Amino acid sequence: MIWTIELASYLDDAPWPATKEELIDYAERIGAPLEVIENLQELEDTEEPYESIEDIWPDYPTDEDFFYNDDEEYKS
Repeated sequence: MIWTIELASYLDDAPWPATKEELIDYAERIGAPLEVIENLQELEDTEEPYESIEDIWPDYPTDEDFFYNDDEEYKS
């Protein structure tokens, strides 16, 4: 299972929390690429729903992962 930001972005508006089957159904309904559906099919079958994309892809980058320094001017 290989996730990229682009692939994971298809699940941004998924109906969280959601089961594996609900996520697959959602991905199919929105026309997500086959790679997204294949990744979801590889998920572990659990009775507990997945709470967010971080449950599926623990390394999912968040805004905190990016460093922004608006105070520093860029020099050429």
